[in-house]
Amino acid sequence: MKKAVVLLSGGIDSAVCAAIAIEKGYKIYTIAFDYGQRNRLEMDAAAGLSEVLGATRHKAFRVDLSQLGGSAITDKSIKVPEKEEKGVPVTYVPGRNLIFLSVAAAWGEIIGAKAIFIGANVRDYSGYPDCRGDFLEAFEKAVALGTKKETKIAVKAPLLLMTKTKIIKESRRLGIDLELTTSCYDPLEDGVPCEKCASCRIREKALKKALITDE
Repeated sequence: MKKAVVLLSGGIDSAVCAAIAIEKGYKIYTIAFDYGQRNRLEMDAAAGLSEVLGATRHKAFRVDLSQLGGSAITDKSIKVPEKEEKGVPVTYVPGRNLIFLSVAAAWGEIIGAKAIFIGANVRDYSGYPDCRGDFLEAFEKAVALGTKKETKIAVKAPLLLMTKTKIIKESRRLGIDLELTTSCYDPLEDGVPCEKCASCRIREKALKKALITDE
């Protein structure tokens, strides 16, 4: 059975991405990154989703990007915005997907994986340069050049062009319990979503829209 490494953040997108990988016949190996993010619940959510989805193995990998800062997600001196921003938002974490995909590729080469699945999406997060299709295509080529000759790893982003509403509907079709996921950029101390950040707003809007549209 072919193997795939799945980047699992604990959010809706990565959970749906993992379920799609399973649906496509892959045995999944999930990896979550503890990178100094504000939302510490992500790690627990990722581990729980991995177990529910039946992953063969789950890794929690630490790479502390808070040492670099430069993002509201990893630097608490930068305020998390309550409105969507034009251009590249301050919630963009420089190098995040580049680093995560590199680690996933290394693990994939070790276990003999045929693919890496990432829940990148350009429709709702168009300001994130590391979620673009051309970046992912270029990374796949880099993996081919930077690994052993027999290593063949495809980079797959099945949600890339989906709207968030469509992703919510996919989660229902695939039987994912959204209560197990976390999306908030900056949850309260007790873990309750702030309901103010762009991620919370996008999630709530999509949940409501998914109930009333056939999109």
